[in-house]
Amino acid sequence: MGAFTSFGRKLMKLSQYFMPILRDDPKEAEIVSHRLMLRTGMIRQESAGIYSWLPMGLRVLKKIEQIVREEQDRAGALEVLMPTIQSADLWRKSGRYDDYGKEMLRITDRHERDMLFGPTNEEMITDIFRAGVQSYKDVPRNLYHIQWKFRDEIRPRFGVMRGREFLMKDAYSFDVSAEDGRHSYNKMFVSYLRTYARMGLKAIPMRAETGPIGGDMSHEFLILAETGESEVFFDRDFYDMDWSAFEIDYDDLETVSQTVTEYTSKYAASDEKHEPEEFEKRVPESRRLSGRGIEVGHIFFFGTKYSEPLGCVVQSADGKPVALHSGSYGIGVSRLAGAIIEASHDDDGIIWPESVAPFKVGLINLKAGDAETDAACANLYSGLCQKGIDVLYDDRDDRPGAKFARMDLIGLPWQVIIGPRGLKDGVAEVKERATGERQNVPLDNVVSLF
Repeated sequence: MGAFTSFGRKLMKLSQYFMPILRDDPKEAEIVSHRLMLRTGMIRQESAGIYSWLPMGLRVLKKIEQIVREEQDRAGALEVLMPTIQSADLWRKSGRYDDYGKEMLRITDRHERDMLFGPTNEEMITDIFRAGVQSYKDVPRNLYHIQWKFRDEIRPRFGVMRGREFLMKDAYSFDVSAEDGRHSYNKMFVSYLRTYARMGLKAIPMRAETGPIGGDMSHEFLILAETGESEVFFDRDFYDMDWSAFEIDYDDLETVSQTVTEYTSKYAASDEKHEPEEFEKRVPESRRLSGRGIEVGHIFFFGTKYSEPLGCVVQSADGKPVALHSGSYGIGVSRLAGAIIEASHDDDGIIWPESVAPFKVGLINLKAGDAETDAACANLYSGLCQKGIDVLYDDRDDRPGAKFARMDLIGLPWQVIIGPRGLKDGVAEVKERATGERQNVPLDNVVSLF
């Protein structure tokens, strides 16, 4: 196996790793995800709402990003990369430069040109698309990128959950008609369901306000967590639905539309859209649930709001100029790292779903320096790595209790524990972090478990 494979996989020993774990809870952390991300050395704060991502945090971020990318590609979206710094001229054309407010970080360059650190990209992508298309034959298209954004929150808090700088996937669809545009919207809706399901999340779609983005149709996707910023009301039937990453033909308009209808026909609303009388009318009392929700995605359909002022026009089949209909679709990639922790943790630490865990297996050597124990760990370590399993090997000379606590804190899905007592019987102890279940497994069978 080469030195590196996907997600930068390489042989990883804790004695050679950079994971600055904090002994005590940081005083500035108000919620679980912020506390655990700082304690486990995933992130380090550089300024209010601005963080460096350290090795373990970056691995999680990249795995989330890759799932998002794969599902966008599967739905037919095309990846681009736009700059973080934008010209104010485009925003003036759309009318949003003065309207956006103080959350936009405005900059003047050395030539006295007005610039800004992009909080979103509707103007820029519309201008890019306008310059690259001529005819109705050039649509539909959906372009997306995964890029850092900046919004100057007045009170950044909760770590990466409400930071000023954040990594976001934003996609933008272009269609020749409103009907076609709504199909593009539906495709992204379904893509989001698949994306979150792959991360082990049930992200309930709820009708939402369009805010400064604009438009007449919008949904936000929320996961349930006690520290959620919104109060949510929904039908218990959502729990009975199939949230696995189902297969679907995105070109099948009817199937895509039916899937959206299935997930929007049941009542679900955050506090800003909640209608108590409607809730009571549509949902029997035994199925009414409420709680707190964390927004992890937001999609909008806004028609010609940006294409008209920015001149994004094509020739229709009958030769007439037509302004394109568009939507925008955002997923908070860095926010998801915190949101997953909010939804999946216990008193001992994080519980990572396998799909986004920084490592799948934590290999614990209970007696580092003992020849037989070291040899058994080295053999298992090699076998797991050759199979393509991401392994963090705790080879440090430390007390067993400290090793167990550290592994529980960082939340790797599986722990493989090797010590002299088990070796006498030819077994390793395997612990599943999510359930706490332990089993003794013959050494020769450990690699095959994963």
